[in-house]
Amino acid sequence: MATTTTTIVVCGDVEGSDVERRTLDLLPAALLETIMTKLDVASLCSLASTCKTLQSCVTRVLTFTPNFHVFNVSLSMETVRPLLYPNQQLSSLKLDCGRLGNSAIDILARPSLREISLHNCRDFSGDLISEIGRKCKDLRLLCLGSVAEKVGRSISRCALEDLLNGCSHLEVLALMFDLSLYLRPGDGRIFGLVSDKLTHLELGQISSRMMTQLLTPTEMSGQDSNRVTSTVLQNVQQLRLSVDCITDAVVKAISKSLTSLIDLDIRDAPLEDPRQLSDLTDFGLHEINQNGKLKHLSLIRSQEFHPTYFRRVSDQGMLFLADKCLGMESICLGGFCRVTDAGFKTILHSCASLSKFSIYHGPKLTDLVFHDILATTLSLSHVSLRRCHLLTDHAIQKLASSLKLENLDLRGCRNLRDETLKAVSHLPKLKVLLLDGTDISDTGLSYLKGGVLASLVSLSVRGCRNLTDKFMSTLFDGSSKMALRELDLSNLPNLTDGAIFALAKSGAPITKLQLRECRLIGDPSVMALASTRVHEDECPGSSLSLLDLYDCGSITQLSFKWLKKPFFPRLKWLGITGSVNRDIVDALARRRPQLQVSCRGEELGNDGEDDWDSADIHQHIEAQEDELEQWILGEGDVEMEDAEEESEEDASEED
Repeated sequence: MATTTTTIVVCGDVEGSDVERRTLDLLPAALLETIMTKLDVASLCSLASTCKTLQSCVTRVLTFTPNFHVFNVSLSMETVRPLLYPNQQLSSLKLDCGRLGNSAIDILARPSLREISLHNCRDFSGDLISEIGRKCKDLRLLCLGSVAEKVGRSISRCALEDLLNGCSHLEVLALMFDLSLYLRPGDGRIFGLVSDKLTHLELGQISSRMMTQLLTPTEMSGQDSNRVTSTVLQNVQQLRLSVDCITDAVVKAISKSLTSLIDLDIRDAPLEDPRQLSDLTDFGLHEINQNGKLKHLSLIRSQEFHPTYFRRVSDQGMLFLADKCLGMESICLGGFCRVTDAGFKTILHSCASLSKFSIYHGPKLTDLVFHDILATTLSLSHVSLRRCHLLTDHAIQKLASSLKLENLDLRGCRNLRDETLKAVSHLPKLKVLLLDGTDISDTGLSYLKGGVLASLVSLSVRGCRNLTDKFMSTLFDGSSKMALRELDLSNLPNLTDGAIFALAKSGAPITKLQLRECRLIGDPSVMALASTRVHEDECPGSSLSLLDLYDCGSITQLSFKWLKKPFFPRLKWLGITGSVNRDIVDALARRRPQLQVSCRGEELGNDGEDDWDSADIHQHIEAQEDELEQWILGEGDVEMEDAEEESEEDASEED
C-alpha cells in the first residue's frame, strides 16, 4: 500500500505575502491541525511565527496536544497560562520554570499528567511537591530540579509524604535538590512510602546516614521478633545519589538491599577530609555487586569544595571490585589517589564487556595501564582520563588502537603533546575530543585536518596556551565539510579576532562557542559572528545557541548592538563581563528574556566539569528554535535602544 506524505512549506515573515495567505486559506483548518498533531511544541511555535493562518491553527492544537515540552526557554506565567490551562488532555509536561513560582502550581499539577519534568523550580516551595502528590495520582515519571532554592522558600516533611503517598504508580523519581536541608537524620524512612513500581531513583543530596537507615531492614517486635520487614526500593534498577560522604556502610546497604540494581552512580563532595573510621575502604568495594547484575558503576569523590581523595582504598580494593564486576559495561572512578597501575589494569583486563572507562584525578595512573591493551578483547567507545598528570603520548597511541572510540576526554593531562593528536587523527568514529590544559601546538591540531575532523562534533582546547590563530586558519579553511558543532577556545592568550574571522568565513554551523578569558578577542569577533550565514536546512542566520565572551578583554558596548535581534536569532546562552556596561547588559536581558545572560563567570549550558557519565534518566530536549521566542514575545528594540542612547549621552558628557 502506497504511503502519502504531506509537506507544507511556508516562506516569509509573520505577516506573510498575500499569495501565501490565500494559498493556506484554501486548505481546510482540520487538515492543517491534523498534520500539526504530529509535531512537537517547538515545531508548532515555529509554524505559528510564519503567518496568521497557521498561528490560529497552532493555538487550537495546543489546547489538546498530549505533550508540552519546552526546556531551553523559560516561559512567564502570562505565557504559560493560556497555553496550558485549556488543555484537558495533557499527559506529559516538561518545562523550564525559571520565571514561574507558587502561583503556577494549579496550572502545572494536572490530574491528567503521567509525566512531569520541571527544571529550575527555585521560586517554588514544598507546596508544589505536595500538590503533585494530591492531584497527579496516575503519575509515572517525576523529575523536579532546584525546588525551594530561593531564599525564603522551604520544603516540609509532610510535602514529601504527600508526594510519595499520592503518586503510587511512579516508575521514575528524580528529586534534584538538597534533601538534607529539610529532613532530619531519622526522616529517611519516609522513602519507604515510595511506589513498589519504582525502577529509577535520583536524589540530588542526601546524607549517607539517612540512606543507610532507609535501606537497612528493621526487625519486627514481639512475637515476630525473628522476622524482618521487606526492603524498600527492591525493584530499583538505576540509582543516582549525591551524598555527604561515601562510606562502607552505605555501599553495603545499597548492594544488599537493591537486588535488581543494574546502574549505580554515587558521588560525594566533602567539605573536609572524612574521618578515617567512616571513609570508604577496600572492604566497601568488596561489597559491591553482590547479586552480579550491575552493568554500570560510577564512584566519584569530587574536589569541588575540598581537595580530598579516597585515602583508604588501595589496589587490593580494585582486585575485589574486578572479581565482582566481570560483566561490567561502564566504570567511572574518581579520586582514588592510592590506586596504582596494577589496580586500574586489573579492572581493564577483567571486564571483557567494558565499553566506557573513566578515571578522574588518578595521580598514580601511568602509561603502563594501557601498555598491553591489545592483548584484551576490549572494544572501548568512551574513555575519560581527566587530570591524570603522569600520562604521556605513548598511552594514547596504545588507546588509539581501539578504532571504535567515539568519546575521548583528556582534560588536565598536561604531559600530552602533538603525538597524541597524530594518534587520534585516524579514529573514524571519534565525535568528542577534549584536550583542555594539554601541551599541544598548532602543528598537532593540523593533524586532525585530514581525518577525524570529518566526524568530530565537539572539540575543546581550553587552556592550551601554545595555540595561536594558525590552527584556526588551518582547520577552518573551507576546504572540507565539517560535523563540528561545539568549540571551546577559552583561555587561549594568543588567540585574536583573526581566528574568529576564519571561523565565520568558513560558515561552519557551530552551535556552542566558548571564548571566555581570551584577552585579545574583541568587538570585531562579535561582528563577524553576527554576520555569519549558515544555510543548512534552509534556515539562514547565525547558528549559535551559546556564546561565552566572559572576560574577553576587548569587548566594548559596540558588541551589544550586534547581540540584539535580528542578529544571533538562535542564541539562548550568553556569557559576558557585566562591568562592560551594566545598563546595556540589563537592557539586553530585558529585551530578550529568553536569553540567559551570565555576568559572573558561570559555566554556560548543561556541561559541567564534574558531569556524571552514567546514562541520564531525563529525556534531553534539544535547544528550541528561536521562532518560539519570536511568537511569544513579538518584536521591538525600544529598551535596548534607550539604554544605548543613555550610554552614548553619558560618554558625550564625559568627553
